[in-house]
Amino acid sequence: MSNLELAGASFVVLLLLIFIRIPIGLAMLVCGIGGTVLVTGSWVPILAQMKSLTYDTFSSYSLSIVPLFLLMGQFATRSGMSEGLFKAAAAFVGHRRGGIAMSAVAGCAGFGAICGSSLATAATMAQVALPEMRRYGYSGGLSTGALAAGGTLGILIPPSFVLVIYAILAEQNIAKMFVAAFVPGILAAIGYMITVSLIVRFNPSAAKPAEKVSGAARTAAILDIWPVALIFLLVIGGIYAGWFTPTEGAAVGAAGTGLLALMRRQLGLKALGSCILSTAVSTGMIFFIVFGAGVFNSFLAFTQMPQTVAMWVGESGFNPWWVMAAILLCYLVFGCLMDSVSMILLTVPIFFPIVMALDFGMPAEDTAIWFGILVLIVVEVGLITPPVGMNLFIINSMAKDVPMTATYRGVMPFVASDLIRVVILTAFPAITLALMHLLY
Repeated sequence: MSNLELAGASFVVLLLLIFIRIPIGLAMLVCGIGGTVLVTGSWVPILAQMKSLTYDTFSSYSLSIVPLFLLMGQFATRSGMSEGLFKAAAAFVGHRRGGIAMSAVAGCAGFGAICGSSLATAATMAQVALPEMRRYGYSGGLSTGALAAGGTLGILIPPSFVLVIYAILAEQNIAKMFVAAFVPGILAAIGYMITVSLIVRFNPSAAKPAEKVSGAARTAAILDIWPVALIFLLVIGGIYAGWFTPTEGAAVGAAGTGLLALMRRQLGLKALGSCILSTAVSTGMIFFIVFGAGVFNSFLAFTQMPQTVAMWVGESGFNPWWVMAAILLCYLVFGCLMDSVSMILLTVPIFFPIVMALDFGMPAEDTAIWFGILVLIVVEVGLITPPVGMNLFIINSMAKDVPMTATYRGVMPFVASDLIRVVILTAFPAITLALMHLLY
């Protein structure tokens, strides 16, 4: 068996291990070790690699941003920010038909700007929004579908640790990646709100409007969320103003959200310990996946598969746009099988050289950043794509009275909205890159 055939077979074995519920990090580690031994014919290279790769992975300064953003999300959840964001949005659009669902989407967008985790955003906002949706007679499918879709904004609107991981793998500027994600993130939120509006237009019984609130109540709701805006502006604005690096910004954000939770008396010693423990568990899981992916991708480098495939695609004369479409379709399929971090770590080392070998009429940096945002979007779509979208299970477990089939039906219009957005951003890269070019 040639090296290329061995690399292809390793993907089959990897998918089989995932299918039988072996943790993705362990599956990649096993395939990487076994493949390296078969390619080199010796255990010496893999043992030498383990010695250095373990230290390099777990002591990486760049990856230290991940636990900081996760801790920031934990503090944000504890501080009750989600409730304030939801109430502020509901004060302005809640009286419209479908307004509570739109408020949930807007709340998810605001919370995602200080959380960076899709699952945490969806779960936190569901605790606040689901009771209100039940109160106003929202259908189960619309309620769970809107919340599952809105939760995906957690990894699209900066800061996002998934974007950080892509930037590290592709050797791109993290701050530029954050800027490029803004417009697609805003378009996602607007698209979800339009989707809600269309659903209730064609099915008025799916939602009832809430009572209209007074101007004073709206002002009070806005004043209640000023700490969220302050933290967001401090973190993101500080990064772009050059006051601190993205990693330092994550530390400032974690400290700010922690202080806010303490001021609101939501962060006692027990809660602080719980936040740190949850952050440590999530960080350990992510770092182990990063480690397993490092071993597996090192094996692929031994086989020369990424370089060979990239060279073949570049010399084949294939239309670059059709190649891009095929890659994005692969991500949609993978989204039904694995989580976003695993998809990024497993596929970017393979697909990135292919994309960079193609001519899209843009500078290399623009192509890399544009591709990263597209990857993030289709990964986000995978989180709400039946039958295995992670956000769907999170929301449905919190809405036990809603059948899973109703959640599947309810989320499909939002998936359609995402696919339309993917097509638009793929066809018009300038939409993604314009703000980055303006600031840099």
